[in-house]
This record gives sequence, C-alpha cells and structure tokens, in this order.
Amino acid sequence: MQIKQRIRGYLPVVIDIETGGFNEKTDAMLEICAIIIGLDEAGIFYPKAQQHFHIEPFAGSVLEPSALKFNGIDVDNPLRLAVAEKIALTDMFAQIETELKTTSCTRAILVGHNAFFDLGFLQAAAARSKLKSPFHQFSTLDTVSLSALLFGETVLAKSAKKAGIEWDDSQAHSALYDTQKTAELFCHIFNQQDF
Repeated sequence: MQIKQRIRGYLPVVIDIETGGFNEKTDAMLEICAIIIGLDEAGIFYPKAQQHFHIEPFAGSVLEPSALKFNGIDVDNPLRLAVAEKIALTDMFAQIETELKTTSCTRAILVGHNAFFDLGFLQAAAARSKLKSPFHQFSTLDTVSLSALLFGETVLAKSAKKAGIEWDDSQAHSALYDTQKTAELFCHIFNQQDF
C-alpha cells in the first residue's frame, strides 16, 4: 500500500511549535519541528524526514514571560542560531512539496498533539511570510483525540508512556523532542492492527 492510499491522499507531517504565548496573530513563534511520516512496503508508518528550526520573534511580536518560563526558551541566546520565520518555512515547505510529488499525495495534513494550536501558528507565520502552505487549511490529525480513544489519556507524556514509548521530562517542551515523541505516538496508534 502507498501512503496516498492510506489517509485520503494526504501526507501526514507531524508538527510541534513552541511559542511566546497563545495568540497566533500577536505572539512569537520561537521553535518549529516537522517530521514527515512514511509508509513502508508492509504498510507500517514510520518517522521519515525531520527538520528543526529555532525562530527569531517577528517584529512587534509578544513574548509572554509565563510562556518562556514554561518552554525554557531564552530568545536572546546566540547559540539558538535562530532564523526568520520565512527562511524556516521556505525550507520546510520545499521538503514537504518534494515529498508530496514523490508520493503523489494531494496535500499535507498536520499531525500534532493539540494540532489546532500548531496549525493556527503555522498559518499565521505563513501569511506573514507570504508563503503558500502545503497543509490542509483546517483538517488535522490530533494525537490528543487518538490517545483519548486508545489509552484514555490526553497528556502527551502519559499517552507516550501508555504506548510503551520512552519519555524524558527534562527534554519535554522543546519542539524537537515533542515532535519526535508525537511522531512515535502517531505511528504506534496508526500501526495498531486491531484499531
């Protein structure tokens, strides 16, 4: 089976975004990670390609102290090697577009834990950067709902542990780690034969 046949022609791409608050129009996107999901010859989903960027806050954006305390991001740290939203999204969208052509999928579909939050920030950043997003504009696959159905859990750490996925609290709340764990969780759920 090809991936285009599995989810209505959509290419699943796991996204996690760390932000300076909850408002996608006013608050900064500070970190983003994307993992394209593949499907092997046996029909098993797996994390395929990963991109990760630290993002410079856009001009005039809000940085809520409580959000920065929660995600532990120091926006002034030069070791972040942060880039502008447009640079990160241009690279990310180009890789996704290449995969869409390779797989003959029609659109990317955002997979996330609380996916609507990430989709909102992604769409706002794409609009600010004047970029056309390869993602479906409102459909998502949310591991919160999938985990609630399968495990009775909605918290990423608890859902991962119930799925038998290793979890390190000290690495949580970075876009890279949370995307990797969400990708593992998504693949675990979708690879259930009796689901």
